[in-house]
Amino acid sequence: MKKIYIEKQGTCTRVAVKKEDELKAILIQEEDREPHIGEIYKGIVKNIINANNSAFIDIGTEKNCYMHLQDSNENKIKKGDHVIVEVVREAIGDKGPRVTTEISIQGSYCVLTTFNNRINFSKKIEDVEFKRNIIKGIKKHKSFGVIIRSKAIDVTVEDMNKEIEYLYNIYLKVIKDGTYTLKPKLLYSSRGIINRVLREYVDDTSAEIITNNKEYYDYMLDYMINRELLSTKLTLYDKTENLFSYYEIEKSLVHLRNNKISLPSGGNIVIDKTEAMYVVDVNTAQNIRHESMRKAVLNTNLEAAEEIVKQIKLRNLAGIIIIDFVDMHMAQDREAIINAVEKGFSDEGNKTKIYPFTPLGLLQITRKRVGKDIYSYLEEECKECNGEGKRLRLSYIEFLIKNLIYKIQEQCKGDTIYIEIDEKYKKSISEDILSFIKEIDALDKRVYLQYTNNSELFKVEPLLFISQLKKLESCKVYEGILKE
Repeated sequence: MKKIYIEKQGTCTRVAVKKEDELKAILIQEEDREPHIGEIYKGIVKNIINANNSAFIDIGTEKNCYMHLQDSNENKIKKGDHVIVEVVREAIGDKGPRVTTEISIQGSYCVLTTFNNRINFSKKIEDVEFKRNIIKGIKKHKSFGVIIRSKAIDVTVEDMNKEIEYLYNIYLKVIKDGTYTLKPKLLYSSRGIINRVLREYVDDTSAEIITNNKEYYDYMLDYMINRELLSTKLTLYDKTENLFSYYEIEKSLVHLRNNKISLPSGGNIVIDKTEAMYVVDVNTAQNIRHESMRKAVLNTNLEAAEEIVKQIKLRNLAGIIIIDFVDMHMAQDREAIINAVEKGFSDEGNKTKIYPFTPLGLLQITRKRVGKDIYSYLEEECKECNGEGKRLRLSYIEFLIKNLIYKIQEQCKGDTIYIEIDEKYKKSISEDILSFIKEIDALDKRVYLQYTNNSELFKVEPLLFISQLKKLESCKVYEGILKE
């Protein structure tokens, strides 16, 4: 059974997808003023750079976005022109988001497109008779095209026609608003991460969705009633403890920072991030169970292929991914690995391309970027090592500590808290201890804090005995107004 956990904390929404109790996907979206993929904006062309055939466009956000002119369905575009554009790639570092004038609006079964007026099918749809029936029965306007998604296989042509009309009305409103608006602004957003979850992970199979946000709950309930998704159970979570912590997803999330992952037979994979790409190294390590070296190598590589696909999805890795499998000399073995990787990506909507092995035995994958990778959410530059290393974000540590304090309070009503935290956070915390106390929601508590060099990032415990308080007196950093 599929279970989907949707948690909103402040400006951050996190989604975890489990199937048969195994974590399959983690999606994270932080509310900000930055454009996100699929959003449509009214923009004004600020500059044309002929040297690289691109235009820079003001869409009302901090950074101007850029557009390759071949992505424009306009014959001529010049400085000062008003354009309606869709975000196809989010901002990365100093590089602004990429946009196109070729608009597409996604539904669950169909995608409305303006870059042609044809009916196209997902590559995953191979049934010729199904395609023939769709082409006969589909109703669309001549001015746009429709892409039939793989999920459409399970619904009727009437369902698709209803959705196409719905998407077309959205498109008409976008064009109308964009035409009469003089300033750059957001014209359309498909509610970002929630609509993506509904499109990609919710269908008529048995599933359960648990969310802590009433607005999301109401929106999804309306969606499921309209789509008659009667087999999906929707639950509103109302406990004090954070949802991800309660369902033990938080631990799995933190483990995704580990770059070394063990394989069942004793081998391992190591994932490293560079400026330009992700690099994955496969090692046989202690895998010596098979008498035949060829079998041992193939077995390790097949295990690695499965795990690499899983980790790419969980960590939301995108762009160029280079995999250095253990050397294989037989073409049929390399083909088996490519087949395993392709099979692993066959069930997701993201655009992923697998290239043949290079002469040096490397496998290259390119994957469309949708949102940020897990490292961008979890990590920050380490202030204790002059920016040369990474550490778990202090804001995330504070978030985890806060939830542990909530749990302690429920269990023993403790108002005196002892915290151990890695020394790499000492400078950041000590410079503004009051902000730290606020972030962990401990203004009404007595807080004892000690910095350590142990491998654990932090530890939180209640102090219940006078002997403990005397022993740790020098560690007291905050004396709150305790509740009677």
